Amino acid sequence: MNILDKIIDRNREALELRKKAIPEELLIEQAAAMPPVKNFSAAISRKDRFNIIAELKKASPSKGLIRENFVPETLCLELEKNGAAALSVLTEEFFFLGSPAYLRKVASLVEIPVLRKDFIFDNYQIYEARALGADAVLLIAAALDEKTFNSLYQTARNAGLHVLAEIHNREELELTVRSGAKIIGINCRNLKTFQTDLKATEELLAAIPDNRIKVAESGIKNHHDIIRLSGLGADAFLIGETLMRAASPGAELKKMLEG
Repeated sequence: MNILDKIIDRNREALELRKKAIPEELLIEQAAAMPPVKNFSAAISRKDRFNIIAELKKASPSKGLIRENFVPETLCLELEKNGAAALSVLTEEFFFLGSPAYLRKVASLVEIPVLRKDFIFDNYQIYEARALGADAVLLIAAALDEKTFNSLYQTARNAGLHVLAEIHNREELELTVRSGAKIIGINCRNLKTFQTDLKATEELLAAIPDNRIKVAESGIKNHHDIIRLSGLGADAFLIGETLMRAASPGAELKKMLEG
């Protein structure tokens, strides 16, 4: 069993417990009562700047603890102040030490859009994201068959959420294009080994249709990487570890934006 399978299996167990605590019907009511979402798509596709989706990530399976002094309330405001186009908040609890509570708090504090970063495989998680205040959700093509991906995509759009469709290869790209996904992110991190290779991003950027918003994810370490990927067509850049390892994530973000 690879890392991706382990993560999903562990989270299926936890999801069943959450469903017992808050029935889906009640969760749908809570989601419907939320204010309109912020425009994640517009925020990450502006042409007058480099659009960075700054990620709040405490740990990962491959790197272990990334940021010991992890205070989402402080980090989100610091990143917003220093030019983040949007934020990504890890809510996966067992392998990334995230929490749904982080998402709720961050969404209540910032004016920029917030993405729920998690391993989503059930409609319940979509409504949960909306109820927590997310403006967008991540759907990972590698974790879903095409029927499930399409179903979750439609549930998210019907709930008002924007969707970042994550791919790793051309087969997954074709699946997400068929689904109608408007935002396609290339994760150059192999989800089976968790190793990164920016060459994968470079190769796939050219294959994404030009009428989609193109996001480069993982492995981006500096201003030079942003310049290079932007030249190849990337509209936005999801960056987590480089920012979270910095003494001052806000200063590091500004450096990545300005060089």
